[in-house]
Amino acid sequence: MPPSKSPPSRSKAAAPDAILEIDLGAIAGNYRRMRQMVRPQVEVSAVIKADAYGLGMARVGPVLAKAGCKLFFVATLDEGLALRKILPKSGIAVLEGLMPKTEALFAQARLIPVLNEFGQVEAWNKFGRKFSGKRYKLKAILHLDTGMARLGLSRGEWLKLAEHPRLLEGFHLAAIMSHLACSDEPNHAKNPEQLAIFRSALSVLPKAPASLSSSSAIYLGPDYHFQIVRPGAALYGINPIPGQPNPVKPVVRLKAKILQVRGVDAGETVGYGATHLMNRPSRVATIAVGYADGWLRSGSDRGSAAISGQRVPVIGRISMDLLTLDVTGIDQRLACAGAYVDLLDGTHGVDEAAEEAGTIGYEFLTLLGKRHARIYRGGA
Repeated sequence: MPPSKSPPSRSKAAAPDAILEIDLGAIAGNYRRMRQMVRPQVEVSAVIKADAYGLGMARVGPVLAKAGCKLFFVATLDEGLALRKILPKSGIAVLEGLMPKTEALFAQARLIPVLNEFGQVEAWNKFGRKFSGKRYKLKAILHLDTGMARLGLSRGEWLKLAEHPRLLEGFHLAAIMSHLACSDEPNHAKNPEQLAIFRSALSVLPKAPASLSSSSAIYLGPDYHFQIVRPGAALYGINPIPGQPNPVKPVVRLKAKILQVRGVDAGETVGYGATHLMNRPSRVATIAVGYADGWLRSGSDRGSAAISGQRVPVIGRISMDLLTLDVTGIDQRLACAGAYVDLLDGTHGVDEAAEEAGTIGYEFLTLLGKRHARIYRGGA
């Protein structure tokens, strides 16, 4: 009896299935780029929420501090407490604001709550009056809603606050901020509309440094800069001016291992749901990355990768741990089990991969999974 055909072999686990390279030097360079975009007297803070957009707050925070950043924004109290252990002397503001019964935690860690509604202002003022006489005075940032209907004091609330300035006496007002809804669309009418509302609010509130610009808004020009800007996505390589050449440096590269390459005949299907029908004899490579690694399922049959600079399409559905590529025509010495393909690189980054998946670079970057082996470069 002739020997049975052995199944295609998987590579040995001698190297990581996927490697995410993070260029800390590029993050520092992008921060310096933001400083060049504004007047010297404008403070450039850094948004480092969501574990520095998924890239590791513990590694990114010190690099930005060394680059000159003195004020950091995080989303939650837990993030603020974690960052305080990493950066004991930096200013740290918490965007979600002052949740009930957290005043003492904020004070002990010297965190700055971003006050988003009138009740938070009252609570922090009351706590601050009791806290007076301690080693330092508490700080806070007022967040005004100028047109997003999300977090922030409404017009009625900030007018009420303007009539009762004593509610701000229990703490130092470190800044007044708002957030633009359409800053990535430079010609959108909402931008000057929110700018006018913000200026109107500043005219009746106590004097304090003002902040309106996140990454994209910095590119709207000096009228939007005020005294503090808050870049986030641009620091991590996401294009702050969609539709135009990216002015910031790419930060991440992702490569993943080929587990198997097999021949597939015309008329056969690939992947779950049999959604991809091969119209010719082909070679299909199975890659060790899936949606559990942040490679979105919505990129099925529309994403791509590169092998030695040659782009190859994703075919079939992306599954939890695997995706499949059509590597027909690629040199078999390059497309073989154990070799790596480039999913993100200097020419095809998170913005391009996100567009293929029908989303934005912000989501794509923050979803890159923890299973990747990480290599940090630069920023020492």
